[in-house]
Amino acid sequence: MGVQVLYSFVIYVLINAFTPGPGNILALNTMTNYGWKKGKSLYFGIFTGYFFVQGLCALIIFGLENLINPIMTVLTYAGAIYIMWLAYQVAISRPDNKTAGKQPSFWIGFVLQIVNVKIFLFGITSLTGYVMPYYSSLGLLLFFEMIIAAIGSLATLTWIFFGGLFQKTYIKHFRVINIILALLLLQCVAALLLQ
Repeated sequence: MGVQVLYSFVIYVLINAFTPGPGNILALNTMTNYGWKKGKSLYFGIFTGYFFVQGLCALIIFGLENLINPIMTVLTYAGAIYIMWLAYQVAISRPDNKTAGKQPSFWIGFVLQIVNVKIFLFGITSLTGYVMPYYSSLGLLLFFEMIIAAIGSLATLTWIFFGGLFQKTYIKHFRVINIILALLLLQCVAALLLQ
C-alpha cells in the first residue's frame, strides 16, 4: 500500500467517522439531554455495534473476494459513487437540533449501528477501494476494519465529550466546514479511481 493510498484511506476514514451521522448525532443529543451517566449504556451500544458491523463487513468482503473476484471492481465503483454522494450530502447538510425521544439504552445504540447504512458502506468501500488491491487475508481485512471501528468510536466520543462546543462551532460555521469536508471526500474519490 503506497503512501498516497494510505493518506487517502486515513482522510476517508477520518471524514466518514467525524462527520454527522446517525450514531454521532444520537450520541450528541443523548449527551445534551441525559448526560454521560444516564447515556453511557447507549454509547457502549453504539461502540459495540460499530465493531460488530465492521467485523461483518470484513467477513462479507473476504467471502466475496474468494468467491467472485470481478465483483470487487463493481464495488470499487459503487464505493466511489457512494463517496461522491456522501460529499454532496455533507456539502448541503445543515445542523439538526432534534432530540431523541426515547430513553437511552445499549440496545438502541447497538441496533442503530446494525441498521446504519452509512457505516456498512463505509466499511465496504474502505476495504474494496483502499485495502483489497493490496491485501486479501481475512486477518488483515479484520485488522483494517477494527481500525475503522476504533476511529469511528473515537469520533463518537468526540461528539459526546465536546458536543456542546463542537455543536456551537459547527452551527456557526457549518457551510465552510461542510465544503472543506466535501472537497476532501472528492479527493478521496480521485485517489480511489486513479490507483
